[in-house]
Amino acid sequence: MGSGTRGQGHYWASVFYSHIAALGLDLIAEDVTSQGRIDLTVKLPERIYLFEFKVVELEPEGKALAQLKTKDYAAKYRAARVPIHLVGIEFSKESRRVVGFEAETGG
Repeated sequence: MGSGTRGQGHYWASVFYSHIAALGLDLIAEDVTSQGRIDLTVKLPERIYLFEFKVVELEPEGKALAQLKTKDYAAKYRAARVPIHLVGIEFSKESRRVVGFEAETGG
């Protein structure tokens, strides 16, 4: 992906961050792990959500959820012993809307 596409991913991450932050939840943007950075982590007392955002050309490609799993981002939070939910969201570069949404519990 070129820097323009990566920039679009950061835009969408910031949109989600601002909406969730308005709810007063415990958030970590660009959450650093030994394998990379989680786009957005939402920590609740009883569960944790890990979000990855990707910009794709037209159709969903499954890359967002795949990255969460491949890089094992959940490892950072397994010691908390709460369910960890992986959420991959993909946006179309062309239509600028959500075209893919995948989620699974992976902790």
